[in-house]
Amino acid sequence: MFENFRIPVGQWVDTAVDWVKENLEWLLDLITMVVSWLVDTLTDVLLATPIPVAIIVAALISWLFRSWQLAVGTAITFVLIVGMDMWVPAMQTLALVLMAALVAIVISVPLGIWSARNAAVQTVLKPILDFMQTMPAFVYLIPAIVFFSIGVVPGLVATVIFSMPPGVRLTELGIRGVDSETVEAGHAFGAAPGQILRGIQLPLALPTIMAGVNQVIMLALSMAVIAGMAGADGLGKEVVAAISTIDIAQGVEAGLGVVILAVFLDRVTAALGNPSEYPASLIGTISRRRAAARSARADAEAAQAAEEAERAKASPRRAPVGGGA
Repeated sequence: MFENFRIPVGQWVDTAVDWVKENLEWLLDLITMVVSWLVDTLTDVLLATPIPVAIIVAALISWLFRSWQLAVGTAITFVLIVGMDMWVPAMQTLALVLMAALVAIVISVPLGIWSARNAAVQTVLKPILDFMQTMPAFVYLIPAIVFFSIGVVPGLVATVIFSMPPGVRLTELGIRGVDSETVEAGHAFGAAPGQILRGIQLPLALPTIMAGVNQVIMLALSMAVIAGMAGADGLGKEVVAAISTIDIAQGVEAGLGVVILAVFLDRVTAALGNPSEYPASLIGTISRRRAAARSARADAEAAQAAEEAERAKASPRRAPVGGGA
């Protein structure tokens, strides 16, 4: 019965891709030019920074947001990347990940807010996000290469598409998870919807939103390695070269570089979501010292006020001069 039954979905998609190439070539060229310039500029900045300075800055960031232990680990592992001669590919991968994550966050967070505040948008977005999240990552490279040829641009475009869904979902979850009574209190005091969003919902949902940002960065890093198959420079390209030549040493070193970058980005972005959980961070230490100083000052002022009150109470009252009849 179904011997000759076929739905040519692939041919329809192929036709759509051809139409886009023929009619929107100017847009594809513009995207290629802008994305190439952004990634190349960020890569040049990272590579122009002296390696000792870059390692110190990474360690300071780790200490600032997480702990001195992570700072020490970051410095040691980044020196290991230099020792494996993987510094240039690592910075190329870092530039691609940061740029792709930035684009994905700029798109996903507003979409998540819109979806949380509009049921119709949520209904439309849910199957699209399911599709984006479950489609094999390699499939995104095919149309990206067709549209943008070989290089960093198809890798970044595929990375953005693959890493966006967690950002949208967790932003929506965070906004919807805000206590309804708190939102109603804002309405009762006459706050506009925008004021409620900025002053109540976003601050309370920030830990969940930052968890989404963390997942976006992790998925971007995993996809950036796959993007090496599309010709994007970086650790992914080193992994692909190692596979093609069965070079175990090169593959292990490139893979270890990916792990080091992943751990660094994961720990730092996780700390950004809820800094109060990491008292060993430099920010946490400074905050504790300031709080202790404020508390000590308040205690001293209270003690001084109590002493003055006791002194005033203990002093004898003077009789009024020139009393009346």
